[in-house]
Amino acid sequence: MIALGFEYGVDGPKVIVAGVDGSETSLRAGAYAWGLARRNGARLIAVHVASVSSLSALTPGGAAAMRDSADDVAADLRRNLEEAAGRAEVRYEFVTEPGDPYTVLARVADESRADVVVVGASAQAGHRLIGSVAVRLVRTGRWPVTVVP
Repeated sequence: MIALGFEYGVDGPKVIVAGVDGSETSLRAGAYAWGLARRNGARLIAVHVASVSSLSALTPGGAAAMRDSADDVAADLRRNLEEAAGRAEVRYEFVTEPGDPYTVLARVADESRADVVVVGASAQAGHRLIGSVAVRLVRTGRWPVTVVP
């Protein structure tokens, strides 16, 4: 039998970064991250990245319509977090920024010294060829990444 001495550290994550974009898989990832934060007494940082396609700028009002749509999704996500907070106490913050999802998630994870990053699996076929946000985060290798199907 191995004698266990004092272990400095904690069990489980204390800072969780979750990428949420309103898709079904990202909502499941957000719910998973919420439960993980609740069970571990961790701080959850829910990150919504509004990526504006360069193609939207080619049509009149396209960029504005994309921003409005992203704002609507962010407002829905914020309401979902507030409702969940009413049912279970979790320390959380909601971050919404424009940009590239990988770049923003990686920066927030680094700045917050995240113990884990949680994202939903991509349902887009093209990501099998060029790599999804989840694959790019895993390849970065700076944090454990949980990909929720």
